[in-house]
Amino acid sequence: MTSFRFIHAADLHLDTPFSGMSGVPERLRQYLQGSTFSALGDLVDLAISEEVDFIVISGDIYDASDSSLRAQLRLREAWDKLGQHGIPVFLIHGNHDPLNSRRLRLAHPPHVTVFGAKMESAYASRRSDGQTVAVVSGISYPTAAVMENTSRQFHRDSDSKLYHIGLLHANVDGQEGHDAYSPCSLRDLANTGYDYWALGHIHKRQILSQSPWIIYPGNIQGRSLKETGPKGCYVVDVDEHGVTHPVFHELDYVRWNEIEISIEGLISEEDWKDAVEDKLQELRRSGTGRLQIVRMVFTGRGPLHKLLQSGRESGELLQELRRRENQRLEEKGTGIVDMGSIVWVAGFKVATGMDIDTALLLQEDSFLGELFRLVAKAEGEQELLGSIVDSAMTSLMDNSVLRGLLKEEGPQQRLDLLRRAQELASSLLVEEDPRGGVGQ
Repeated sequence: MTSFRFIHAADLHLDTPFSGMSGVPERLRQYLQGSTFSALGDLVDLAISEEVDFIVISGDIYDASDSSLRAQLRLREAWDKLGQHGIPVFLIHGNHDPLNSRRLRLAHPPHVTVFGAKMESAYASRRSDGQTVAVVSGISYPTAAVMENTSRQFHRDSDSKLYHIGLLHANVDGQEGHDAYSPCSLRDLANTGYDYWALGHIHKRQILSQSPWIIYPGNIQGRSLKETGPKGCYVVDVDEHGVTHPVFHELDYVRWNEIEISIEGLISEEDWKDAVEDKLQELRRSGTGRLQIVRMVFTGRGPLHKLLQSGRESGELLQELRRRENQRLEEKGTGIVDMGSIVWVAGFKVATGMDIDTALLLQEDSFLGELFRLVAKAEGEQELLGSIVDSAMTSLMDNSVLRGLLKEEGPQQRLDLLRRAQELASSLLVEEDPRGGVGQ
């Protein structure tokens, strides 16, 4: 086998509108809307600087089936630059940009291979000497919803000694919170005999297996607070023995994060404000050179719980923090160096609890004691957690919209709902308790 190098990327979602954010200044909104194109530009530059032999892209190149002309032109510009350096591209389309999309008008250049609605294969060569090094196979979505297990169309040629790469836009092993499009299992993929599965669809970066390699690279640019942390692609080296070594490279221009701040030990409103401002300064000093968009999550138990639950003070502080950051924006340019010092607070999330002795309460023979013990048990038992939440939500299941939203909730969201119910019950019962507290 001959050594070679390739890039695995997925879920470019070019021209994402970022329409869900409120209170965002126009300059920041424009930067957000250009971030997917900027990340694409860095993907191309990375391919050139790393001298890769080819690129594979596993679906959802565009964000919507009626992709904008701007997105198509920017993509063609990227293809042309790669073509100038002799770097081929192999790609598939996913649920956001299926083959029957109304606007897939611009033709791809010859060095870009687009796989069709049935499994197809192509050969990939090493750029330095033109030697064939891999078989690349893929299948695109003909329509927006593909419910069959398309991995069953892939079978390795038993006589071939070449490295086999499969491109698939799929939900492997039914990951919660994601549409079950092209559902398959790790076993399905392993049984094909392929060496590397270049997956797309799930935006969380994951290495599901190393034998064979089965990888979700995540998207190249986070698009909301559901897509936190570094985003990018994998540069994959395959040596002459077929040993595979993938290395993640960051490409994102905007970094989304949730930041926790505990209220334990905070006594006054001034303490709380200082803790928030200290955290912002810490983020600014340790920044990655990227625009940061954060949601602050207040956790822990303490006397400030009731204040934060009211929402008035937190709303006023949020407005003030945004005003200050807007001033910074007005003083800066629009380049990545200028935007790298900006930390925009998208919102506050209150996940605090009353200032009660939970250790004592867990031993108490009372309704609240039983509730806290049940929640503690549900935290470690997914089946119990699901049963409790489903039972509590039964009356809402007649509403199709709410039913759809609840189906999308993952284990963490279900646990959050249960904890909020626990705290609401605590607040109501403590207020009714003539002793003024529980477990005191």
